[in-house]
Amino acid sequence: MDPEEFRKRGKEMVDYVADYLEKIEKRQVFPDVEPGYLRTLIPDCAPQDPESFEDVFKDIEKIIMPGVTHWHSPYFFAYFPSASSFPALLADMLCGGIGCVGFSWVCSLGYIYIAMRLFSLFFFSSQAASPACTELETVMLDWLGKMLSLPEEFLAGKDGQGGGVIQGSASEATLVALLAARTKTIRRVQSEKPELTEADIMGRLVAYASDQAHSSVERAALIGGVKMKNVPSDDTFAVCGSALKKVLDEDKASGLIPFFFCATLGTTPCCSFDKLLELGPICNNENIWMHIDAAYAGSAFICPEFRHLLNGVEFTDSFNFNPHKWLLVNFDCSAMWVKKRSDLIGAFKLEPLYLQHHHQESGLVTDYRHWQIPLGRRFRSLKLWFVLRMYGVTGLQEHIRKHVRLSHQFEHLVLQDERFEICAEVVLGLVCFRLKGSNELNKALLKSINEAKKIHLVPCHLREKFVLRFAICSRTVESTHVKFAWQHISQLATELLKTWEQNGHQQ
Repeated sequence: MDPEEFRKRGKEMVDYVADYLEKIEKRQVFPDVEPGYLRTLIPDCAPQDPESFEDVFKDIEKIIMPGVTHWHSPYFFAYFPSASSFPALLADMLCGGIGCVGFSWVCSLGYIYIAMRLFSLFFFSSQAASPACTELETVMLDWLGKMLSLPEEFLAGKDGQGGGVIQGSASEATLVALLAARTKTIRRVQSEKPELTEADIMGRLVAYASDQAHSSVERAALIGGVKMKNVPSDDTFAVCGSALKKVLDEDKASGLIPFFFCATLGTTPCCSFDKLLELGPICNNENIWMHIDAAYAGSAFICPEFRHLLNGVEFTDSFNFNPHKWLLVNFDCSAMWVKKRSDLIGAFKLEPLYLQHHHQESGLVTDYRHWQIPLGRRFRSLKLWFVLRMYGVTGLQEHIRKHVRLSHQFEHLVLQDERFEICAEVVLGLVCFRLKGSNELNKALLKSINEAKKIHLVPCHLREKFVLRFAICSRTVESTHVKFAWQHISQLATELLKTWEQNGHQQ
């Protein structure tokens, strides 16, 4: 494909994507396919000879779309939002076009090879994969941090000790924080007790999180090779200071070393908020790294009326949320801040000759390869730059507020029907509800909802209860879609209850 054909085909693809998003609510939100459906639709092997763009293009609707769950449909109310906007899509096109691998301010492998073959002077002066990739990210994370009113320590500024980085997901951010905390704790304990080996210390390290925390926190501990313990949450599904203190005291008395606590703001099951103002001082006093996972809820903190939910962030060592969930930046873009970048760099920094450059000791540049698991990274800050400029803070705030209004509209509809109950406080864009009755009854209701494929929901467990989650997700969702969803749910509930009564089921 030459540049001229790329121009032609690119315009066709933009038209296709625009049409897809414009008419997405006409598509069935959940696909009618079985596992393995696609293998029967394509050849067993790659083509020996090139195929035309037309052949590939026509297979999108034939092969791909039948198996797509349409996350951006206004009838998609499952999980949490998966953000998307036209400015972000355009920025991603530019990112793909530039195609840099921005693992540091400088460093292009092609230049490295040439330099190593020629002169060391050339080696230390010509590595320039894309300084813009690093510098824009540093500035965009400062922009976003200021929108959240993060404490100054988390911002890079011109010479700050902290700063932000874009990770691929909140799971990566939690893992990076845990590994950095592990390294920091091992070094501290070894300085206090030189007789202990690293293996001795590793065997005694313990990480903590709420019993409502996302499974990725437990997975981070699994990858990090440390023990993980859940702290019981209270009646509001939040962890309070006394619960954490009790577990810490028990573990320290057993000779264990608490080193990491992941607080959740906006839990996945019901969007509850751990009590940072109680937890933070405890973690600080106990030399425990405190990380905040606010993957979904963090976007709301750009609104002054929700910023109080982040009070206590000043006690933490790291903080993360996903603009790719609720801030109109398409996946992947997970924003993470640390108070002390040296904690990350100290855990991950390796400097082989072919990655060294003459700016690295100047203190003027950031090498993000020391802040993350992978070496390479895409130019993801372009998406933030486009979205923040083209929506502005006020436009993004209105997007958040609209979703919150719609969630309260759905909550109101549920409360008007005495057959249903609300199972957790509705704070942002998630409503947890269920029919009053058995878990089996609610499982049957969810089954009928998702089998009808007019809307899509997913469940959760809150203590012993099987609960349905209704999350406001789509950028284009409106009050009419919420009303339709409730009418559909209510009708299916009526039919289900009638059937259960006829069949003598215990509700």
